[in-house]
Amino acid sequence: MKIDIITVVPGLLDSPFNHSILKRAREKGLLEVNCINLRDYAINKQGQVDDYPFGGGAGMVLMAEPLVNAIEDLQQHTSYNEVIYFTPDGPAFNQKTANRLSLHQNLLLICGHYKGIDQRIRDHFITMELSIGDYVLSGGELAAAVVVDALGRLLPGVLSDETSALFDSFQDNLLAPPVYSRPEVFRGWAVPEVLLSGNHKRIEEWRQEQSVQRTKERRPDLLEGE
Repeated sequence: MKIDIITVVPGLLDSPFNHSILKRAREKGLLEVNCINLRDYAINKQGQVDDYPFGGGAGMVLMAEPLVNAIEDLQQHTSYNEVIYFTPDGPAFNQKTANRLSLHQNLLLICGHYKGIDQRIRDHFITMELSIGDYVLSGGELAAAVVVDALGRLLPGVLSDETSALFDSFQDNLLAPPVYSRPEVFRGWAVPEVLLSGNHKRIEEWRQEQSVQRTKERRPDLLEGE
């Protein structure tokens, strides 16, 4: 999978993509992530990519011209399955969306900044809008990092145990069950006996029951569509 990211602060994304699972995915050639500096497409030598909003008001807006130039330049070399813009008023990003996007070959992510991007970009170039939560960030870079991480771990060959992602929270509209590791008893707190039984059928039944119970208690909204 190839993911290109247009941003005014590419340095914010250096760390997330150079450690742990995403680093291994890139080293294996399973995931390619490129951060494109929007200022390379600035309208002047001062690196201007933003301006005041028409109609007045506080804050700045990313201008149409630099973004269009960047998008069209990238599209000359890559045919994108989706051009995604991160915005608080977009549909909520969830596991189902992650699963679907992970099947694509090429994605272009647009990171807004300041008060956002010129609406004409959203009207004519963006094919998907996403929000990672009901709050406002300084820019779309952290949202992009979240989405790339969620997609990267779903790619075949990225995780050492490829079945691991199938049992993550939200895959079946259920939260993951409790997990335990050594020692069997810590400060008098014991691991549930069923997990020590070696009976894989009983263990899976217990995990399913725990997932359902935890979801009912903590996220009943996930079961509403069942």
